[in-house]
Amino acid sequence: MNKTILVPYDFSEASEYGVQYAIDFASSRPGLDLRFCLIGAREDAEQFAAGKKKIEKQITKKFRGTLSWTALIPGSVNGLLEKCREDKVYMVIMGTAGSAQENANTKTAEMVLKAEFPVLVVPANTVDEFKLSKIALVLGHNEIDDPNLLHTLLEVSRRFNASVTVLTIAGESENFGYTEEEERNEHLLEYYLESFYSHHVYIKNKDVVEGIFDYIDAHDIDMIAILPNNHVKKGTPSEGRLTRILAQQSKTPLLAIEH
Repeated sequence: MNKTILVPYDFSEASEYGVQYAIDFASSRPGLDLRFCLIGAREDAEQFAAGKKKIEKQITKKFRGTLSWTALIPGSVNGLLEKCREDKVYMVIMGTAGSAQENANTKTAEMVLKAEFPVLVVPANTVDEFKLSKIALVLGHNEIDDPNLLHTLLEVSRRFNASVTVLTIAGESENFGYTEEEERNEHLLEYYLESFYSHHVYIKNKDVVEGIFDYIDAHDIDMIAILPNNHVKKGTPSEGRLTRILAQQSKTPLLAIEH
């Protein structure tokens, strides 16, 4: 059974990065249906036909997935979310121009925070040559809320034979690696991620975002994965500050695995 990946395309340069990444993500690996969602402020058959033609030109002979098309007029985050629910999508892959402002609220960040399914954010100016061999899963101190979320990460890792390093950042005064919650997390990671789980790295840095990006840059990581805490079933949901900042500022593709 094909799994549908919805790819929003609003004719912007940023969304084109999402289109190309999605094509590379699905190429040469059967079982994925790329559903391109053409987004416009109004009905424009000529513009939509040109956009469809532009996307089709990027499909090479090695592409083994399937293609489908839909449209959203006018475009909105809530409208896109509703279309994803109707189509029962497996994942959304979307490009973003990002924002350097910590308190900004881009449409991409809003989508990531509201979605109940995985969203893969592709920053503008992502390197042209697609590569996915090293993934860093950012994990806090709390016990993983829903271990089944790790199935998505396992599927991506298995599809590309990618290793997963788990990254935990903590302040200088914090202790880590010894709590019962962290011990349970280790067992869950080893069980759900199988042989693709590489190791767990603990880094002290009072600035969590800086610690994450420093590690990503230093170790040539191809994708960041997160399990956002704003939809947790156990405990108190967070406001999603870290998720929003990563969605807006990361220069590396970000996979937010939602409930």
